[in-house]
Amino acid sequence: MSHKKLQIGFIGQGWIGKHYADDFEARGYQTIRFSLEEPYNNNKKLIGSCPITFIAVPTPTTPNGFDGSILRDALGNIKSGNIAVIKSTTIPGFTKQLQAEFGDIILLHSPEFLVEKTAAYDAANPKRTIVGLPVESETHRKAAETVLEILPVAPYTKVMSSTESELVKYAGNCFLYTKVLFMNALVDVVNNCEANFEIIREAMIMDDRIGSSHTYPIHDSGRGAGGHCFIKDFEIFKEYYKELNGSDAAYTMLTAMSEYNTHLLKASNKDLDLLSGVYGEEVLK
Repeated sequence: MSHKKLQIGFIGQGWIGKHYADDFEARGYQTIRFSLEEPYNNNKKLIGSCPITFIAVPTPTTPNGFDGSILRDALGNIKSGNIAVIKSTTIPGFTKQLQAEFGDIILLHSPEFLVEKTAAYDAANPKRTIVGLPVESETHRKAAETVLEILPVAPYTKVMSSTESELVKYAGNCFLYTKVLFMNALVDVVNNCEANFEIIREAMIMDDRIGSSHTYPIHDSGRGAGGHCFIKDFEIFKEYYKELNGSDAAYTMLTAMSEYNTHLLKASNKDLDLLSGVYGEEVLK
């Protein structure tokens, strides 16, 4: 049977789930979308008929830590024997934990790499497609192959453990977070030296080890690493590092970075709602 005859489900129609569903429709797939918002809020029962369902629901970082409750609830809609592909960001080991809880479904983790402003293009033209397996089995390997066959072709594809795929997502976001913070510190030095920051930046990004992304200290009319991913993901990484009994020196460094970023966001009045969502309202005082 042609894969295009498969009915593909999507739970969550925020900017991630919507753009993935739009891309599948544009490529000729039948899709079923379910979300809590109209017009898809009545499609809950229809999701059960989909052999493959992509899940892109919020997994927020709160003052109490990682919250995977919405994702766990979403998995309750998947019927036995069907494939669920988690696109939501999850802490290392969480997909493996969920697979143990939902043992009658085939669970995979495939991190998304969409940029908010170019999400539609990124969904249709991925640079990387990664599929993580919570357990090593022939069933999961075959499911991963099927998912790779229905997703758009990417220059880089890799099947790995779900813990590794979860860490790839955090590693990328936290590295870019670090890059933003360094450029903010650099611009202060440059300005105090009465030099031209743009000249220095231009010369820096000609080094192909550095690249141009995330090198503007002022973005979206404010300074610091903001957006829906950076603040929450860096905080989870920092606390996860502590839980693993990492070195005190490294944890002190990570803490100082989050404090510096908080200072930048507050000073420029940028993404304060996202900041307080992670750290609580006290952070704004």
